[in-house]
Amino acid sequence: MTTSSSTALRQALRLAGPDTADALAERLRPELLAALSDRFGLPEEVVAELIGPGGAALRAAMAADHEAFFLRAAKTGDPAIARALWDARYRPASQHPRRVKDIPGLLAAVLRAADPSDPRWYEEDGLVPLLQEEATGVELAPALTGPFPALIAYSLVRLAPDLPLPAALDAGIALAQLAGGEGLAAFVRAVEEAPDIDLGHPGLLDLMRSAAAADDPESFLRERRPAGEWTDPAALQALLMVRDGHGPPAKPDGLDWELVRREHARLPFGTETRHGSRYRSGNRLLGLIRWEGCPHDLVMESFREHPMITARLAAELPFEALVGAEARAGTLDFEEFLGRGIREGRLSVDRVLTEVTPAAEVLRALPYDHEPTRKALAALADRLGTDPVNWLTCYGRTGRARGSVAELIADAASATSRKKRNTTWPHPLEAVFPATAPEASRAAFLRLFECASQEAQIAVVPHFDARAVQHLLVYGDPAPAVRDAVVAAHGVSAPVSQASTDSLAPEQLAQLLDLDEPRVDAALFLHCRIDQQERERMLAGRLRGGGTRTVPDELLRALDEVNLGHYRHWLVAGLESGDLGVARKIMERLKLRVPAARLRLLIAVWERSGPDAVREILAMDRLPVTLRRQTEQALDAPDGLARLRARLAAEEDPAKLVAFLNTTPAYDAGQRPHKLTGDGIALPWAALLEAYRSGELTRGLPEALAERADCPRELLLELLAHTPEDSHYHHSCIQPALDRGALTPEDLLTRSAPARTALSHLIRALNSPGRQEDRQKLRACAAALTDEHLGTDVEAWTVCLRLLPTFAGSLTELVATAGAIARPAD
Repeated sequence: MTTSSSTALRQALRLAGPDTADALAERLRPELLAALSDRFGLPEEVVAELIGPGGAALRAAMAADHEAFFLRAAKTGDPAIARALWDARYRPASQHPRRVKDIPGLLAAVLRAADPSDPRWYEEDGLVPLLQEEATGVELAPALTGPFPALIAYSLVRLAPDLPLPAALDAGIALAQLAGGEGLAAFVRAVEEAPDIDLGHPGLLDLMRSAAAADDPESFLRERRPAGEWTDPAALQALLMVRDGHGPPAKPDGLDWELVRREHARLPFGTETRHGSRYRSGNRLLGLIRWEGCPHDLVMESFREHPMITARLAAELPFEALVGAEARAGTLDFEEFLGRGIREGRLSVDRVLTEVTPAAEVLRALPYDHEPTRKALAALADRLGTDPVNWLTCYGRTGRARGSVAELIADAASATSRKKRNTTWPHPLEAVFPATAPEASRAAFLRLFECASQEAQIAVVPHFDARAVQHLLVYGDPAPAVRDAVVAAHGVSAPVSQASTDSLAPEQLAQLLDLDEPRVDAALFLHCRIDQQERERMLAGRLRGGGTRTVPDELLRALDEVNLGHYRHWLVAGLESGDLGVARKIMERLKLRVPAARLRLLIAVWERSGPDAVREILAMDRLPVTLRRQTEQALDAPDGLARLRARLAAEEDPAKLVAFLNTTPAYDAGQRPHKLTGDGIALPWAALLEAYRSGELTRGLPEALAERADCPRELLLELLAHTPEDSHYHHSCIQPALDRGALTPEDLLTRSAPARTALSHLIRALNSPGRQEDRQKLRACAAALTDEHLGTDVEAWTVCLRLLPTFAGSLTELVATAGAIARPAD
């Protein structure tokens, strides 16, 4: 069974009523078994044995939880099923991301259910020899106390160095239970004969030897096993996973950290360990520190070795890790650690401000969206008052301060200090375009300054340099009164520097646009995300406050800096401006590819600036020779402007534009609409619709049109009737059209064809991350359709599924046809 047919079957079982679905599942048992085999990665005969008879069981298995299904299979005690589960452990199930090997307790369940007297466990391809050949170390943990003596002995040799002594003794006890003293003696001999084996516990081998000679080996070992230690299999498994670098496993409930400490003392988690001929190294403490409650001494040991990654991974980092951290500045991710610790209440804001160093690192890392943090910092900032000298001195000393934030502020506020105090901004810098975020001392100072009182801010901003003004306006959030004080002190350069970013809030953008200031407009044009209508307004010289002006030189110079590879449409916004300066810039920088675009520019210049301005454009020698000659003739004719308008109408004839779109190789068809709209020419949608219906569009062009947000519904419906079964096409065309309402859920059922493709699109839409109400509506429509035509008739459902792969019509037509075939008219 193919993936697509399996998907169709699964969807049918969801849409049909429970009784009908059960009967349909029984009717299509072979297909369902194939689908389930693919879903779980197990042979069909194994799946059939596990599921048993009946359609209800088949249908339940299609929706069964993978983990529960595999654990149920493990508990059968069947060696063949156990082997199949082992073979499937690394194979991702096709309908579920979880692999068999990732299911906890699976091998333990297999071993608990196993009957060791069944010879199939020991055959060449049986599970016992396979585990010895293929299992990795941590996978063998359940075998330590399993029912197979050979497997216990093998697993103990592999795992002993990483095992706590009580767990190693548990393996010996299990071996003694199954094989007695002879089994223990055989294990001792095997270890002695292999000198490269190190069990990792001095005296363990002697203990096993003594137990083998004792009258009751099992009791001998039990008496020497520390009571209550490492009795939880989950804790032991987690420990082994940490040792083996498989972390981070989930923290076991009730983990005894004192036992973990003792294991660390026996065999440090950060040292090399020897496993037979295998050596591994690395800081395994990183697997422990992610667990809540990890002792601080273990966390700090990891921190001293790997400060940055420990700070990032630790569930709780002790405060002492921060104190005196200036030696590690640049390696610790202060921002992540401080922000998380303060928000979660694990770090005291007051202690951070008074003890953690250096001040600049701390100021940049504090969580400023955390109100208690802002209040604490504001209280410290009050010590600087409204004296600009205090604030300028604070900024001047921030970069060199090695103490805490509180110490930095106290030092800057002290008028008796012998250090130099700043009366002007230290090392002033100009604003940059586009704006760049503050760094180092500037970032730290801006964060502190924003927590100051409004009175202090108004007093200090006149002393800012141009870069600090830009940082405050762009990356800060000053109150209106503070912003007014900045503009009053620094003039128009302040809003110009603010207009140099693409991250302005809508109200900030509106304020800047309303200024109608040439330098501000130029900065907004180049650096801000203004819409195309605003660009057209600017390049036409229309003022927000009413009236028009000649486009200023500042804006014309901005046109020279536009990156045409990405923002060609910014210049095209001036195509119909008519301003001579704008038209010259367009001619200098753009090669207009569409005749209609050239004519639009010439007509606009003539209408606004007169025929002499048109002559200046022609003199630039940037237009085709024929167009220049025809325009020169028109300039001398009384009806010259009318002639150009008539030519423009001919060039914009929809049939001619469709021909332009069609004159391209199929591989480049997707770019052709952009070439037309890139010259400011709207797509002739009505003509394109007719051309598509008559089969005149170049291959690839319809799909390119459908991807456009302005593609009309009528054309989308036509395209939907012949859509390819392609995931990229669905996500780039159909799903966006559904999201914006150009297509409806009903369209997928009634218009999309062929049926197999329509079903593919339907399922993707049902699984899309869009609005839940849309998905519910689509499900309801599909259920109503099948209820109407198929109902509870299993034969009709079966016919529908059989017809699906080759049916050329829509899903609605498919369902209706299947119903008619199954229930012919009397």
